[in-house]
Amino acid sequence: MVHNVLIDTLNFKSKVLASRWKELIRKAPQLRHYNSLSDETLIRIDSHIYPQLARTLDRGLDRSIVGDFFVRIGKDGQKRNFPISEMVYAIKLDQQMLLEYIESEFILDNPVTMYQTLSLVPHVADFFLLGVFYLNKGYNEQTYLTMNLQENVSEELLRKCFKDDFFFKKDA
Repeated sequence: MVHNVLIDTLNFKSKVLASRWKELIRKAPQLRHYNSLSDETLIRIDSHIYPQLARTLDRGLDRSIVGDFFVRIGKDGQKRNFPISEMVYAIKLDQQMLLEYIESEFILDNPVTMYQTLSLVPHVADFFLLGVFYLNKGYNEQTYLTMNLQENVSEELLRKCFKDDFFFKKDA
C-alpha cells in the first residue's frame, strides 16, 4: 500500500517534491550555480527525476534505463558549465528530501506500515546512488568530447586523463 501511494506521489506531485528540494538548494551556499537559477527553473529541472524513480520502484532497478537518464543529466550539466560537485550534491539533496518526506508523510502507526515504509528506503537509496554513478559518467563523457572536438586536446592525452569506459550512445 505505501509503495503504491509513494509511486502516485512521485508521479503526480513531482513539482511539489521539486519545490521542497529547491528549498534545500536555497539553504546550501556551496551550490552557487544552482542558486543562480530562478525558483521556476530549479523546479522544472528537478521535477522529472521523481517520475523516473516511480518507474524504478514500480518495475525494478534497470541499470540501462536509470543509466541513460542520469547520463543525459550529466551531459547537460557539463554543457551548462555546472560543476560536477554541485550536481552530485544536488542529487544528494534530492535523496535527503525524499527520505525525509517518506518519514514525515507516511504515518508509522502500525508495524505493517512501518515495515512497508522502511522496505522502500534501500530502493530509493539505490536509485540515487546509481544515479550519481551515471551522472559522473555522462559528465565525464561530455567533458572528453568537448576537450577532444572543441579544444583539440589529443586523443592520447585524453586517454591518459580519462580512464573510464563511457557510454558514447547517440543522444536522442
